[in-house]
Amino acid sequence: MALTYTEKQAVVSEVAEVASGALSAVAAEYRGLSVGQLTELRRQGRESGVYVRVVKNSLAKRAVEGTEFECMKDSFSGPLMLAFSKEDPGSAARLFRDFAKDNDQLKIMVGAVGGATIEAGDIGKLANLPTRDQAISQLMSVMLAPTTKFVQTLNAIPSKLVRTVAAVRDAKEA
Repeated sequence: MALTYTEKQAVVSEVAEVASGALSAVAAEYRGLSVGQLTELRRQGRESGVYVRVVKNSLAKRAVEGTEFECMKDSFSGPLMLAFSKEDPGSAARLFRDFAKDNDQLKIMVGAVGGATIEAGDIGKLANLPTRDQAISQLMSVMLAPTTKFVQTLNAIPSKLVRTVAAVRDAKEA
């Protein structure tokens, strides 16, 4: 069933609003996926904070105009599904990558972060970005390492002295 002009405007404005607040976007071709598989993909997207939407290419091109994802619009061809990461930059790429492992029909086409296009082969780099919590924990472990090593070094001196005195005591007792 064809969309009316007002429905098309609503779709464009909805996608444009999401795109203006998104951190990254990924487009994938969904040809060959069943309705159940698409529903599962959308459910996983909701759980991970990713906006997933099937949009006609002409409407998607209009929706991304004026956003940092405008660089993707030349790659919009065929039946595409758009995913916008709202919480961390790698979540949309991670969602599509993980779903594509089990479903060969989903083919990642293009992505974008910060106004730069990411080709399909490089989407894995975006998907491997740590989440915010993971990045903070990695930073904290790096910041904690020198202090931990310093405390271990300070603790080694008295421990070594105690072991030496115990060895001398055992030698005199024997």
